[in-house]
Amino acid sequence: MPSTFKKPDQSNQKLKYLSAYSEQIKSQVQQMIDNKTLDKYLLNKYPTTHDVNNDKALRTYVMLLKNKYLKKSDPLSQIKYDDKIHIINNALGLHTYVSRVQGNKLKSKHEIRIGSQFKKAPEAFLAMIVVHELAHLKEKEHNKAFYKLCQSMLPDYHQLELDLRIYLTQLELIGDIYNA
Repeated sequence: MPSTFKKPDQSNQKLKYLSAYSEQIKSQVQQMIDNKTLDKYLLNKYPTTHDVNNDKALRTYVMLLKNKYLKKSDPLSQIKYDDKIHIINNALGLHTYVSRVQGNKLKSKHEIRIGSQFKKAPEAFLAMIVVHELAHLKEKEHNKAFYKLCQSMLPDYHQLELDLRIYLTQLELIGDIYNA
């Protein structure tokens, strides 16, 4: 009797961060992996890393963006790098909020946490993650309005998201080219 169990496709597992993208994009990335040129692509586009490498610098960085684009949004009570984000939440950053009733008022507390692996990454990737998390102050869901807000803060948001996913693929398959 033949088995109905299918062995997982190795190429799809290699490109798990790109699963929502077109076959053409996945094929181009796979070709760079096969040709061992993924690192050259990333280093050519993003040759340097940022110096926002501690929680205080991250808070300053996030608040500059928040004050530029979302002045009237809710305040942020905490902004920090978090070692556990990628492992526990399978995410790059987190925006959390808690609403509490205090007397007859509803108070909310917002926090942004960024994965520690982005302490040494290109500034454009940090900006993309921060913009994504800041957009959650106004739009909770990943809908059209959310992505429109992201693009208003960072016009090349979608290209940066793709390149960030390529970078994550690089990190997982080959290693970190910026901490070498």
